[in-house]
Amino acid sequence: MRITFLGGTETVTGSKYLLESGTSRILVDCGLFQGYKWLRERNWQPLPLDIDKLDAVVLTHAHLDHSGNVPVLYKNAYRKPVYTHHATKALCGILLPDSGHIQEEDAKYYARHRLSKHESPQPLYERATAERSLELFEPVEFGETFTVGDITLHLQGAGHILGAGSLIVEAEGKRVGFSGDVGRPNDMLMNPPQPLPELDLLLLESTYGNRRHDAADPFEQLAGIVNETAGQGGALLIPSFAVGRAQALQHMLATLTLEGRIPRMPVYLDSPMAISVSDIYCQYSSQHRLSHDQCHQMCDVATYTRSMEDSKALAELNYPHIIIAGSGMATGGRILHHFKRLLKEHRTTVLFTGYQAGGTRGAKMLEGTESVKIHGKWIPIKARVEVMHGLSGHGDYVDIQHWLEQSRLAKNTAIKLVHGEPDALEAMCDHLRRTTQHRVEVAVYRSILTL
Repeated sequence: MRITFLGGTETVTGSKYLLESGTSRILVDCGLFQGYKWLRERNWQPLPLDIDKLDAVVLTHAHLDHSGNVPVLYKNAYRKPVYTHHATKALCGILLPDSGHIQEEDAKYYARHRLSKHESPQPLYERATAERSLELFEPVEFGETFTVGDITLHLQGAGHILGAGSLIVEAEGKRVGFSGDVGRPNDMLMNPPQPLPELDLLLLESTYGNRRHDAADPFEQLAGIVNETAGQGGALLIPSFAVGRAQALQHMLATLTLEGRIPRMPVYLDSPMAISVSDIYCQYSSQHRLSHDQCHQMCDVATYTRSMEDSKALAELNYPHIIIAGSGMATGGRILHHFKRLLKEHRTTVLFTGYQAGGTRGAKMLEGTESVKIHGKWIPIKARVEVMHGLSGHGDYVDIQHWLEQSRLAKNTAIKLVHGEPDALEAMCDHLRRTTQHRVEVAVYRSILTL
C-alpha cells in the first residue's frame, strides 16, 4: 500500500491523500486550498495523479477544504463514485454549488472592475459543474463496510460537523486510519468522536496542535459582547462558517434570549447556504445533541435573508442588530458588503468565532491591521474586533491525546500528522512523542509513504 500526500500537509487546507494498493486507487478527501495566495494557486495546478486511473473518492466530511475540489475532478472527466456519509452528501449539495456560484460572481466582478491581471478572469469551476458533480455521490452509513477493488473501507463518527467521519481502510494486510477533522468530547452540538480500532498507520489532524481551547464559558462571552454592542447602539457582525458554526451561534443566541441574558434584538442570518444547512441539522437530529425543540428554537431566533435584495435592505437599519453571514474567515460572501459599510463605525463590533487561517482577512484583522482590502478598495477599520475561540469544532491537542488513549491503537502505531500549520504540527509532534509511545512524524507535501 502506498500513500501520496497531495494536500492538507504543512497547512490546514487542501486535504488530499492518494492511496494505492496493488490494483486500486482511491483519493481520500478532495479539498480546496485556502488562505495565502501561494496556497490558493495550487487549486489551478493539475493534480499530480492520473484521474483516469482513479477508482473512487472518499470524503471524510463536507467542509470545502476537504470536498471543494470534487467539481474540478468532474471538470477533468472524473466519473467514478464519491463515497461519503448521507449527511455529508446533503451538505455538499449546498456547499459545492455555492462555491461555484461565488467563484462565478467573483470572476464577473473582477472582470467588470478590471481588478484581475487576466483579461478574462475565469472561475475554477461553475455552479453547474458543481451540481453535476453531485451525481457521483454514493452515500454510506457510519459503520457500513464497502469495497473499492481490493480495498475495504468504512466511516465512523468523528464529531466535528454533521456527517464527519474518520475513514478506516484495509488492504494488503494493513489497516490505515484517516482521522478527518476530529471533534471535541463535549461539543455544544455534536456527539463525541468514536474511538479508533487497531491501526498500522494513522493520518491525524493537528489544527489545534499548539493550542488549548479557552476554558471560558462561550455563552457568557457572547452575552457580554452582545450587551456591550447593543448598549453602544451598534451592530454586531459575525463572520461565520455556514456549517456548524452558524448553527451553534443561532442556538446560543436563542438560549441567551430565552434566559433573558441578552435583550430581544433583531438577528439576521444573511446566508442562504447557512439557512439551508440549519434545516439539514434538524433533518439529521440523531447525529447531534440538540433536541427537536432546540432545533426549532435555533431556527426561529433569526430572520432569514435569502435574496440579495433582502441583504441590501439591512443597510437601512439604524438600531442595534446582529448579522451572521459568510464567510467565516471573511474571504468572501455577504459579510464583505457589511464590512464595507460598517467597519468604519466605532460602534460596530466584529466577532470572529474560530480559527483564522494565515493570509485571510480574518487573520489580518485579528492581528490589528488598520485597513483591509475588499473588492479592490482599502476599508479603514474603526470597529472593535473580537474573537471567541470556544466554538471550534476541532479537538485540541489534549482532546486528541485522550481520544487516542481511548482507542485500541497499539503503542507502536505509526502516526503521520496532517492538517495543521507548521507551528501546530511541530508542537503536536513533540506532545505526542512525550506523552505516548506512538511513532510520530509530520507529513510532507507530495511525499510518498509505502507500507
